[in-house]
Amino acid sequence: MTQDVKPSPSGNGGLLNLIERVGNKLPDPATLFIIGTVLVMVASAVVAGLGWTVPQRRPFPVVETITLADGTTEERAKHDAEGNPVVEWREVGEPLAAKSLLSREGVFWIFESMVRNFTTFPPLGIVLVGMLGIGVAERTGLIAALLKGFMLIVPGALLTPAMVFVGIMSSLATDAGYVVLPPLAAALYKAVGRSPLAGIAAVFAGVAAGFNANLLITSLDPLLAGLTTQGAQVVDPDFALNPACNWSFMVVSTFVITLAGWFVTAVFVERRLNAKSPEDGGPLPPTEADLVAQRLTPQDIKGMIWAAITFGVGFGLFLVMILIPDGPLHGQGVRFARWAEAIVPMIFLLFMLPGLAFGMAMGTIRNDKDLAKLFVDSMAGMAPIIVLAFFAGQFIKHFDYSGLDKMLAMWGGQMLGEAQMPAWMLIVAFILVTLIFNLFVGSMSAKWTIFAPIFVPMFMMVGLHPALTQAAYRIGDSVTNIITPLNAYLIIILVYMQKFVPRSGMGTLISTMLPYSVVFAVVWTILLVLWMAMGIPLGPGGELVYAPAM
Repeated sequence: MTQDVKPSPSGNGGLLNLIERVGNKLPDPATLFIIGTVLVMVASAVVAGLGWTVPQRRPFPVVETITLADGTTEERAKHDAEGNPVVEWREVGEPLAAKSLLSREGVFWIFESMVRNFTTFPPLGIVLVGMLGIGVAERTGLIAALLKGFMLIVPGALLTPAMVFVGIMSSLATDAGYVVLPPLAAALYKAVGRSPLAGIAAVFAGVAAGFNANLLITSLDPLLAGLTTQGAQVVDPDFALNPACNWSFMVVSTFVITLAGWFVTAVFVERRLNAKSPEDGGPLPPTEADLVAQRLTPQDIKGMIWAAITFGVGFGLFLVMILIPDGPLHGQGVRFARWAEAIVPMIFLLFMLPGLAFGMAMGTIRNDKDLAKLFVDSMAGMAPIIVLAFFAGQFIKHFDYSGLDKMLAMWGGQMLGEAQMPAWMLIVAFILVTLIFNLFVGSMSAKWTIFAPIFVPMFMMVGLHPALTQAAYRIGDSVTNIITPLNAYLIIILVYMQKFVPRSGMGTLISTMLPYSVVFAVVWTILLVLWMAMGIPLGPGGELVYAPAM
């Protein structure tokens, strides 16, 4: 499964290398988050001091009273000369205003919330708990043995599409793919003489894209459909959106984005990395000793059998708890299905217990002290993530507290909403607005909470179905997840990169992932526009056209 590494003559120049050089000259990521937090403090004080506000304006259909032939009256939606519904923008609620972080209350909040901002940083608990289990599996040698087996099964030419596809499908487990897959992909690529950064990039692109592409309905679909329904009921109080409304489009997107990710990895990412030294992220061709080490030994096979038995028993028990009515993991949780909300502890156990069985079979774990040492060693490697999480958590929460994120989103939404464009152009513009604002408001649900009451009713008024608006939103949200600093998992990916290339910085990460963002945005937008042109439903109840009530 190895391949020859041929340097690309264009590897030392070009825009991406310029981005990497400039980006890596920036301060350390922790320092960048400190600077960003200070800038948010100053900006919030300036905006609040000047009294700037953004009115919450949303579109509503204009209704007129019609006198019928029998003399009775009836209220109907008003239409212009071309038959389009007439819409007026009305202010709802109080205008959005910034809260100064330098005021008396703001300064108190900074101190009062500092510990909470760190401990509630979304990826922190997920990474630490998940990596406890993964660390046991890694340090006992189970993961290395599994990678050897994987290399015997998957042809080298299909390694990249396999990584992108697995990344996409990982959205079934919500955010767990960000934690589990990148280090595995890096180790796999390194084992076959390819750049570990290419493996991280391919699977990271797949994980981020997976939030709008999958072969199955994920836990995010009901969440988004609920918010979309609320927005649609501004126009039609009886409207309800099927959570599976984007399913057909998601299935096709899974294969299209897998191919697009394969293309980007081969043409842009690996070609560029192949011109670099191993110290800068380039490939290191395996030696004869490495090739020998890739072979499974009888002891490896014995350990894998015990690990497989342990995994099977554990997975079976979880399956029973999920499928049996009234089981601990059956049914709906607070936001998602119960099993989805418990996925991180499940991952911890499904890695730790097979790792324990493998270690006992191999003789590397003989007692509880050996296991405890593996836990400690696993956490020791998490120190960079913990440091970055503290400062990243402060930045994200400060931005949210200031209200600047919501003001930006509302202002941008109204600007687009009041523009007069053809349907396809509205969809393209909406994707662009979403991918831009995703750089400032990282949460998918938070942005949709702001955008849905604006764009869903507005697009319904021009004949676009809420399912189509939701699909366009999910595209824009997905494609810049891999380059926005407000993606809480971006720092996790950077730490994984630095394990293989210590000199990696934010410039390395962004220059590596930028081609995916650009290509995914173009390919996915074209796919949606072609879908509209063909008139194919996006999924069950996912029509393209909405007919306003006359």
